[in-house]
Amino acid sequence: MNWKTLDSVNQLEEVRQTSQTDPVLIFKHSTRCPISSMSLNRLERRWEETNIQAYFLDLISNRDVSNAVEREFGVLHQSPQALLIKGGKVVHHSSHSGIDFDEISAISNNPETV
Repeated sequence: MNWKTLDSVNQLEEVRQTSQTDPVLIFKHSTRCPISSMSLNRLERRWEETNIQAYFLDLISNRDVSNAVEREFGVLHQSPQALLIKGGKVVHHSSHSGIDFDEISAISNNPETV
């Protein structure tokens, strides 16, 4: 799995632009939370080759970026949390044990989800 690090508020424009052509996943991870580590591990184990562009956001180091994601995309913060963005909008979000690669992949591949 090729994570891109999301560590700057300025990258949110890149995320929006990328989501116009490829689905984008933002995974919000707390390095201090065992549930977050479990969700991350489960996601990475199930990950398959896909056109989803995956961004990793370390909440402890980049709380300002996490706050900006919440404001920019209108999804209340949770940790861990996965946001799937297509066409500049969040089309799916999940948290904790609800983070599921198969569900994320199915939604990302659905042409009606924009």
